[in-house]
Amino acid sequence: MVPLIEAVNVSKRFAGGLGRESTLALAGLSLAIHAEKPSIIAVVGESGSGKTTLARLLLGLAEPSGGEIRYRGNDLKRLDRDGRRAFRHDVQAVFQDPYGVYNPFYRVDHVLKTPLRRFRLAGSRAEARQVISEALRAVGLQPEEVIGRFPHQLSGGQRQRVMVARALLLEPKLIVADEPVSMVDASLRATILGSLRKLTDEHGISILYITHDLATAYQVSDAILVLYRAHLVEAARWNGWSPHPGTPIPNS
Repeated sequence: MVPLIEAVNVSKRFAGGLGRESTLALAGLSLAIHAEKPSIIAVVGESGSGKTTLARLLLGLAEPSGGEIRYRGNDLKRLDRDGRRAFRHDVQAVFQDPYGVYNPFYRVDHVLKTPLRRFRLAGSRAEARQVISEALRAVGLQPEEVIGRFPHQLSGGQRQRVMVARALLLEPKLIVADEPVSMVDASLRATILGSLRKLTDEHGISILYITHDLATAYQVSDAILVLYRAHLVEAARWNGWSPHPGTPIPNS
């Protein structure tokens, strides 16, 4: 069974400037995520441990210094145009900052309509509105409270859930969520995390949940990988999640 996305002994170094040594951001990590087994995998660690570097590598936003990122068995950096388009359809992202991802001059409709237009997922305006409304309801938002508003008219939690809805529009196989609740109020974290859990349980979407919070990782995930100073130092699994053969998993 070929994984949807796979990291094979991936490492990343950032060059130092002005005579400084390079910085190791990620060291020899292997990970496989299968589309046929949707799950939530949490990647936890302190700041600077390599969590966001891993996310950027899996999203194709950075290239590894060593090893390979593979999409359906093919090296990500060697994908042709059609392969890259399929990858962008199957793998979506939800980033940390629910403020910085919006253009304040556009209504929030803009971030929802853009993927529909680029991937030609709706044949008419009426169909686009229906698809958007269904995605918003799936993350606990009422369309009439969101559509037509500017970003500053929504709360931080609403803005973040709109971004989850945006990812859901494409019906991806994997969402990489990089600290999706770190910048929202504690009272809203459970709602957003519940939306992510629902995407896996009801829509069959795997989530790579990146966080520094072990409590929320344990709450929503099927497996936890712990990074420390660029290295994978511990991993735990339950609910039948199966890691890459190169990932060390304790027996307990």
